[in-house]
Amino acid sequence: MAVNDKVLPLLQQAPLFEPLDDADRRALLQEMRETSFDAGQVIFTRGDPGRDIYLVVSGRVRLSVLTAEGRELSFAHAEPGAVFGEIAMLDSGPRSADATAVVKTQALSLGRAAFMRLAESRPHLVDAVVRFLCRRIREADQQLEAIALFPIEVRLARFFLAAARQKDPDATEGRVSIDLGMSQGELALLIGASRPKVNTALSMLESNGAISRQGNKFSCDIEELSLTAGVE
Repeated sequence: MAVNDKVLPLLQQAPLFEPLDDADRRALLQEMRETSFDAGQVIFTRGDPGRDIYLVVSGRVRLSVLTAEGRELSFAHAEPGAVFGEIAMLDSGPRSADATAVVKTQALSLGRAAFMRLAESRPHLVDAVVRFLCRRIREADQQLEAIALFPIEVRLARFFLAAARQKDPDATEGRVSIDLGMSQGELALLIGASRPKVNTALSMLESNGAISRQGNKFSCDIEELSLTAGVE
């Protein structure tokens, strides 16, 4: 694709491509293909063959699995700057999860052959892949721990705290405004709870001043959320 300077910052913030310099990122973009998905469109399903990795440019993608009982468990949302589909691309195995566009989504895809060519000429990209996969494992462990051990209001507080710190990494106090960009149903899938229980927990966080909300827009009190979440 033609190099777009507006897309380069997305590569800079993507952990997988962070070690690359601007020349490397431009070479990477030349190998990537533009693609788009409508809201609700299935991008791939678990078990599908997969040889492409995706970088979200705009929109949001839900990554989920189905339980044996047919219940959908959502474990992540890929937002602009996020990469998904890396496991099957790297090991040429089947997709390990379903990927569905939550809203209309623009993305860039990169095939395995192109990725391997880049990795052969840029060994530091291989180190980045190892760090990236280790980070994925740590995040999965933390998410499983949260679902198993913590009540819903604590999970929600940790979710909002992470979102607020992603928007303003230096914030240690005061309020940070975020646009959630998802329904309560989507939020319930992400934290492993039912929608009514999530609504009750949201009301609880509102009552203690940890959040205030207007539609999908939330004002997050960093100190109150930290207290509820049990983190510093």
